[in-house]
Formats: sequence, C-alpha cells, structure tokens
Amino acid sequence: MSLPAPTPAGFLAAAAPGTRVVVRYRIDGGLTDALGDLVACDAGSVTVRTRRAAVVIPLDLVIAAKEVPPAPERRRPPSRA
Repeated sequence: MSLPAPTPAGFLAAAAPGTRVVVRYRIDGGLTDALGDLVACDAGSVTVRTRRAAVVIPLDLVIAAKEVPPAPERRRPPSRA
C-alpha cells in the first residue's frame, strides 16, 4: 500500500526554496500556470519566480503543484560568417 500523495499546498510547504516547480491555480475565467523557482511558501501564499517576475499566489487558489526538471539551456543563434 502506498502513501497518499501530498496536497498541492503540502508539497509546496515541504519543497526547498529554489526548487523548480509548476503551480496551476484559478484565475477569473479559468486556470493558469506559474513555472519557475520556488521562492517561499507560507500559510497563505506561495511565491514563484518565473522568467518575467515573481508571482504571489494565494494557496486557496492552487489546484495542483509539482516539481519539474531544470529548464533546458537556451540555444545560441547560429553565427553568420
């Protein structure tokens, strides 16, 4: 018998800062994702640093969260010779 999976909030609270995560949460009109490094998680919110900015998400809006692998390295454009 396996242990039950932690809730999204439980996973985020236990994850170490700097862990790369994706967090799915509710917004007006649907759902969206925040993909980036976990900055902090407290009793009421989680902060994820995405490519564009730090996103603060109320935990009561989070419906899913998981760790993801590191981002692939960006390719350099081909040099013109």
